[in-house]
Amino acid sequence: MPPAARKPRPRRYDPKKTRSAVTAQLAHVQQSVRALAPGQLALPTRLGDWTVRELVAHLSMAVGSVARSLEGPVPERAEATLLEWSSATAPRASDIDERTRALAAAHDPVALLERTAAEFAEAVAAVPDDRLLPVRPGAMPLAEVLVTRCVELVVHTDDLAAATGTAIPFDRQALAATTRLLADTLADRAPGGSVELRIPPFAVVQCVAGPRHTRGTPPNVVETDPLTWIRLAAGRTSWAEELGAATISASGERSDLGGLLPLLS
Repeated sequence: MPPAARKPRPRRYDPKKTRSAVTAQLAHVQQSVRALAPGQLALPTRLGDWTVRELVAHLSMAVGSVARSLEGPVPERAEATLLEWSSATAPRASDIDERTRALAAAHDPVALLERTAAEFAEAVAAVPDDRLLPVRPGAMPLAEVLVTRCVELVVHTDDLAAATGTAIPFDRQALAATTRLLADTLADRAPGGSVELRIPPFAVVQCVAGPRHTRGTPPNVVETDPLTWIRLAAGRTSWAEELGAATISASGERSDLGGLLPLLS
């Protein structure tokens, strides 16, 4: 029996860069939302029957959750890792949908986002990076929670751009953190060394059980750009669609990753 595939060591993120990335990406979202015409809030999105109104409310909820978590007692110990975070949303999908709709119905989403951004900035300003927060799937340090906020902001920035037809900038560090966490999540869920996933310039990971290469070009290589990877991992597009559009390069008999995606749901 072949030995079990070894999982790589958890990636470390620079807390200072992560804080700056969240702040910068949130500012890009705020600028875009401020420019929305009233009628644009009713535009459909690719998130079921949510309109832009619900999407903006959800962005406020995602960012505001950090300040709310800081109001509670400090957990005694860390209980979860970054790689477990992506699996925590699916069981709560119904609750997230209900809370998002309630927020969107009760508040002007543009004003809500402005208030939430100000509260977030004030709440985290003096909090140390290692302060534990009571979040799902379990207590995590603030520095790691902010990596997950990069993912939320980047994924939903792309959703907002697609819904409104506007170009919204992506902070480079936020895009890098999102790309890396989602690539590492795939490697964690499908451990192995038979496929090399390349997402230049931010990430290269080994994944999928099978023969492991030791040198030279691996027999199974997948390469794509960061935004295509993020859309695949978030379920915004499909493997077949992107392969047909030539936004994915895949070589080798084990290089079809479609069955392992999406990673977020």
